[in-house]
Amino acid sequence: IKIKGVTREILKEALEQARKARFEILDVMEEIIKEPREELSEYAPKIETFNIDPEKIKDVIGKGGETINKIIAATGVKIDIEEDGQVMIYSADQEKAYQALDMIEDIVREFEVGQIYYGTVTRTTTFGAFVDIGGGKEGLVHISKISKDRVKNVEDYVKVGDKVKAG
Repeated sequence: IKIKGVTREILKEALEQARKARFEILDVMEEIIKEPREELSEYAPKIETFNIDPEKIKDVIGKGGETINKIIAATGVKIDIEEDGQVMIYSADQEKAYQALDMIEDIVREFEVGQIYYGTVTRTTTFGAFVDIGGGKEGLVHISKISKDRVKNVEDYVKVGDKVKAG
């Protein structure tokens, strides 16, 4: 021992006292919390991690960071995106983290022709209705697919803002 006045016996006794104190603290903690909680505290920070195609990173970030900044402003989360496509969303509010995750998934989702999607009517024309299916993408519901009956006027069946199926 390099410290003058601290003998091997003093150090041994101090370490033994620290060990006993540590076990006493653990016993008290175990009495109060017998098992881990099912859910984190509402005040604990939440982290959602998932991966996207690295080719889609530019779509999530947007021109000059416009898209990602809109997501951050709308949800109040912090978002980190790695070059390999790993996305980390940090938030104290789990719902806001899920909201940001949904917004990002809408941007990077791969749409397939023939699939059915739900979306909001953005505009109507004489030949059908355009539906926002997410990620800034629109699909057309042709006038012949709006109803089983003959449709003369699209706006008699759907209006801007209506939620409909598009496929």
